[in-house]
Amino acid sequence: MASIRALECLVAVADCGSITEAARLLHLTQPAVSHQLAELERETRTPLFNRRPRGVSLTPAGNAAIPHARRTLEAAASAVLSARAVGDGTGGTLRVACAQSLTVPLVAPVLRDWHRRRPHVVVSLRESAVLAELLGFIDSGAVDIGLLPAPVPSGYVTSRIAEEEIVLTAPVDHRLARPGDVRLQELDGVALVHFAPDNGLRDWLDRSLAEAGVRPEPVMRTSITTAAPQLAAAGMGLSITPVSAVSAGLPASIRSFSPRWVRQLIAVTPAQPDPLSACFIADLRTRGVRVPRDVVRQLAGADRDAHP
Repeated sequence: MASIRALECLVAVADCGSITEAARLLHLTQPAVSHQLAELERETRTPLFNRRPRGVSLTPAGNAAIPHARRTLEAAASAVLSARAVGDGTGGTLRVACAQSLTVPLVAPVLRDWHRRRPHVVVSLRESAVLAELLGFIDSGAVDIGLLPAPVPSGYVTSRIAEEEIVLTAPVDHRLARPGDVRLQELDGVALVHFAPDNGLRDWLDRSLAEAGVRPEPVMRTSITTAAPQLAAAGMGLSITPVSAVSAGLPASIRSFSPRWVRQLIAVTPAQPDPLSACFIADLRTRGVRVPRDVVRQLAGADRDAHP
């Protein structure tokens, strides 16, 4: 197999018409260039140059080889530039998977910023509400980063992204729509908009409520995380969700729990993040979870009312 150095010498000698000039162009000695050409001719089993006292010229075989040599050198240069761009965070492809509820409040602002600042980076996104499926994407090599709530099984490299509050959404006429924080025990026996089996929040919420000795009454189930607060606002019952699931302008009462209830959001990678992944994770950490202003005001007001 011809080496890149040999093909560089072939092209340089063809362009310069002289081994001496080609050696000067490549910052090599004349014997080094002659050696590379001899090795190439040994591999091709035919002369590539006509050697004359005043210089060299290509043989028919050399003319046939030159276009391919140029393309090979261009491809090699492109490979180096592409790898360097990924290392610099200015190019390449990044494959991301995230929990369904995190697409808009966590990932979308960073994607918008990357489209503007890193136009040569292609980011693909896959979503799921099932933890096992998200981890499966990572295990199979289908994605470079998974964004999901902690904890995850051992064997992965994790990077903390943000802390997200768990909140209660209640219809405005519900008894728990009052100002102030809500104790989890107050939810015992209440009507709850719960999650379907294909949403990973179902098992997590069931475990959390069981550990607290609280048994609400599920009145309906939804697969869509963001639908639960909307159904609660419509009067179907209460919902317990990450704050990122609550949309702006929702006609409902949004309450914090006492003590405050949070979950950790992490980036999961199969090994130490490559430079491009590390840049994306750093930007996610800087941005954090976007919460609508009216929801922030409600929660802040609840804190002031509960703790004068």
